[in-house]
Amino acid sequence: MLIDVPAGGAIAPRLLLWWDQHGRKDLPWQRDPAPYRVWVSEIMLQQTQVKTVERYYDRFLAEFPDPLTLANAELDHVLHLWSGLGYYARARNLHRAAQLVRDDHDGELPEDVDALHALPGIGRSTAAAILALSRNRKYAILDGNVKRVLARYRGVDGWPGKTDVSRTLWAYAEHFTPPTRVSDYTQAIMDLGATLCTRRKPDCERCPLRKACIGRQDGRIDELPGAKPKRAKPLREVMVLMVMNEDGDVLLEKRDASGIWGGLWGLPETSVDAEIRESCFRLVGRYPQSVQSRPVVRHSFSHFDLDMTPVEAHIGKSAPRVMEADRWLWYKLSRPAKVGLAAPVSRLLKSAGD
Repeated sequence: MLIDVPAGGAIAPRLLLWWDQHGRKDLPWQRDPAPYRVWVSEIMLQQTQVKTVERYYDRFLAEFPDPLTLANAELDHVLHLWSGLGYYARARNLHRAAQLVRDDHDGELPEDVDALHALPGIGRSTAAAILALSRNRKYAILDGNVKRVLARYRGVDGWPGKTDVSRTLWAYAEHFTPPTRVSDYTQAIMDLGATLCTRRKPDCERCPLRKACIGRQDGRIDELPGAKPKRAKPLREVMVLMVMNEDGDVLLEKRDASGIWGGLWGLPETSVDAEIRESCFRLVGRYPQSVQSRPVVRHSFSHFDLDMTPVEAHIGKSAPRVMEADRWLWYKLSRPAKVGLAAPVSRLLKSAGD
């Protein structure tokens, strides 16, 4: 695609000079940028801040130091170590991709960009980032930070999710990626977007690209990149049953593999107008001895809001009909099982019985 690049428009020298002085160089995945380690970091960093990822990364790598270990692990264990990071499809895709690496690539992450792109959860930019950061290969990336930098620098109008806008930004990304110091440049442009060219209140005065930035020249920094068209988010409402036995254990149900919180363990759900005693009897074959309603908990997803009305139902003795290990679990609050839990469920469990 032809793009309008001004004379002397190369940005790599300015970016690299800035990064040499101010860039981040001691992030956990930078200390040993092997392809597998970079891959895990790139997946964790999708829609998640660096500070949050830093709390999870080392523990995850200690448990799963290579693709083979990850591939051979139980998905429950993987999701347990991912609990709290959100967007759990990332963890499921990471686990499935590791199994394909084991079965189809002799346990080694492929270093061909098309082979990487073919793995679950690895898009075009992620595949490029793995090879650029770990092997210094000349591949352009276009994550959220880079989109913002390029959209402002070249004055690209429109939401980057639109095909034509994305195509233009990819063309700029490829044009500006230098033939040398690719790893440093890739980290530099991501750092610029994360630290100076931020979505809100960008620090333009300290930006190494400020003199040639079209967005700054035109006074349109706050307008670029264009926002995603807004749609009213629907609200879903459910009642979640915190069925507790005489030992204080809470009944959990394993969710289906697909969908929101797929593969995680959660509290049984029913409609907000369901009869609690009958719902409890259908679950465990016993009516509750006492019932206590709790305040509504709202959790926001990218495309809808979820209001959960928690209800504690104390049944006394455990019921044998729900002891199948593959779907039901009595979760011991005193000795929690190492299973994957969505953050709101984890918080509810910690407050059970209060």
